Amino acid sequence: MNIGLFGGTFDPVHRGHMTLARAALERHKLNRIYFVPANNPPHKQRQPLAPFLHRYAMLALATAQEKAFVPSLLEAPEEVGGSVRKERVLKPNYTIDTVLRLKQSLKNSDKIFLLIGIDAFAEIATWHQAEGLFRECEFVVASRPGYSLADVANALPERLRPKPEVTRPFRKQAATGDLVLRGVTVHLLDGVHQPVSATAIRQAVAAGKPLGRFVDAAVADYIKKMRLYKQSSAGD
Repeated sequence: MNIGLFGGTFDPVHRGHMTLARAALERHKLNRIYFVPANNPPHKQRQPLAPFLHRYAMLALATAQEKAFVPSLLEAPEEVGGSVRKERVLKPNYTIDTVLRLKQSLKNSDKIFLLIGIDAFAEIATWHQAEGLFRECEFVVASRPGYSLADVANALPERLRPKPEVTRPFRKQAATGDLVLRGVTVHLLDGVHQPVSATAIRQAVAAGKPLGRFVDAAVADYIKKMRLYKQSSAGD
């Protein structure tokens, strides 16, 4: 089986996430995609996150109509006796650990495809055990205008990165197609980028604006019902 793994804060899950997932599902013949909300993401520390359970609930609503989409608890906080263990809360969720944990439940013949946006991929060399991540899975990267194939190659961890003379001819070539090198397989999805951000969604909520162009109706209803992303809700 071809298994997609889509991690992130999903704060909240929005139409851009769903568009990427549907394109990956279709173009790479994925049998299933696990959506994995992070409890403590190492690269997203500036903005306070909505509680994990709310983000997981919104994912469950957004994926309910897609049989192949599965909301996952792979990075959920562990509860012992009804309370969350402090050391688990503080420990960052590293993608390499999540991939290895998922592999334990799969067959050796199954392949994992890691779904990621190109902005995040541009920093992949800084990720925890980045080289090991490329050994464990293939990447499906949502491309967008402004990135070249050379940019993708140059973002790789240093020991996997081609020499400058190799990538130089690709500086003007759009980031599309597949990049296959020794120890690296990156599939680039073009035409899927949507200018949707969690920041824009939170601003829309604060301003009392409709969310239909950002998120599915069920997610919008949940945000409204649970009073998420309202600054005043902290004291309610």
